[in-house]
Amino acid sequence: MELQVLFSGVPYTGTLPQGEALLVTQDSRRACPGAVFVCARGMTTDGHDHARKALEAGAVCIVTERPLGLPGEVQVASGRKAYAQLCQNFFGRPAEKLRLVAVTGTNGKTTVTTLIKQTLEQAGCKAGLIGTIHTEIDAMDVPAKYTTPEPWDLNALFSRMVLAGCTFAVMEASSQALDQLRLWGLTFEVGVFTNLTQDHLDYHKTFENYFAAKKSLFSQVKHMVVNLDDSYGRRLLDEVRGPERITFSAGDDAADYTARNIRLSASGVKFEMVGRGFIQRIDFPMPGDYSVHNALAAAAAAIALGIPARDAAAALSASRGVRGRCEVLYHGAFTILCDYAHTGDAIEKVLAGVAPFVEGRLVVLYGCAGERDAKKRPLMSEAVVKYADFAVLTSDNPRKEDPCAIIKDAEPVLAASGKPYIVEVERRTAVNRALDMLRPGDVLALCGKGHEDYQVIDGVTIYLDEHRIVREWLERKGLDKA
Repeated sequence: MELQVLFSGVPYTGTLPQGEALLVTQDSRRACPGAVFVCARGMTTDGHDHARKALEAGAVCIVTERPLGLPGEVQVASGRKAYAQLCQNFFGRPAEKLRLVAVTGTNGKTTVTTLIKQTLEQAGCKAGLIGTIHTEIDAMDVPAKYTTPEPWDLNALFSRMVLAGCTFAVMEASSQALDQLRLWGLTFEVGVFTNLTQDHLDYHKTFENYFAAKKSLFSQVKHMVVNLDDSYGRRLLDEVRGPERITFSAGDDAADYTARNIRLSASGVKFEMVGRGFIQRIDFPMPGDYSVHNALAAAAAAIALGIPARDAAAALSASRGVRGRCEVLYHGAFTILCDYAHTGDAIEKVLAGVAPFVEGRLVVLYGCAGERDAKKRPLMSEAVVKYADFAVLTSDNPRKEDPCAIIKDAEPVLAASGKPYIVEVERRTAVNRALDMLRPGDVLALCGKGHEDYQVIDGVTIYLDEHRIVREWLERKGLDKA
């Protein structure tokens, strides 16, 4: 693409060189002949420090936020904004050919995006999905590197969706991505806010920064779908002006969509969705009272996109659920489920939804992530001891942090509770020990991994799939698989 075309609509100063752009990147390691290298400041590195390296690798243009005196250099006010715009231009602005839906919040993003996609497809619409677990475009299913891809990858995915005939793109919007302006310049038909609880403070430093990142999405949406039961959802409604406001609640009649006559069971939730002139019965196959909020969020978003309420309710009742989200791996004499819950709030919601239906013991296996907000660790243990009859404390993704040191941060709450527990650092062994202790009537909740099939230990990614561990254990025991 000609540089003049690539920079269309991008404000800059300086003289744009002549030439063709073959790549736009912020990573100097990817710089090559024909590359446009965009400098931006990160948390630990500054792209300006690597601009000369990119130039030596053959970059045809260097985009900077301050003068560096390099050949082929132009300056912009924000490298991140320029990068997002340049990537959109390079791929022919594919997002403008799609109806975009974004879901943000601490918990529920993956479930709600998946449900929206399933609902659209049930209604005969073709939709792509971008999220924590994977990217789905037609028959293409690719594991995700990031919850929300960086602009080059994101626009490449949008382009593939357009080529595949998709009319919708449903995606998760992480707080880090919003803070880094990865979605800058995009317009979303619908933006959904699920909830906000403590997470990612290792990145954002303060809860206000975390909220501000989430809030920023709603300056780019036409319709905002907001959880009225969440205090930060109500604050969002107070502070954001412009988009059409749509609210949902598990009991507040002031909301646009409300759940009534809620019935919880170990296999799911049943309720009546009451909306603008209608009542629709929903039989949703994911347990936990938080599943009511997830189903309502998806239904409200689908209705905002033009799907009839009756069709949205039918799609939710026919849902296949979501891998690693309160997923039942076995249900027989005892029950085994796994969930991605990796914050205190998420663990509490999962266990609160399961606990009323446990006939024997509720056994909970969990671990805390390394190189992440350490303040979450005791909060996770507090949620566990509130509901568990027996706890198994193990590792999650310790990354380059000492796994034993992480466990020491989480263990004091367990020790003070007086409830029985064991510590097993090696997660595969921990899962098998938890499985071996199951008795009739017990429920085992494997928390933290969910859809993930790996662990990151000392900077190395190793294969670890709890679905497979459970399946192999069931086979050894001669038990039928659910």
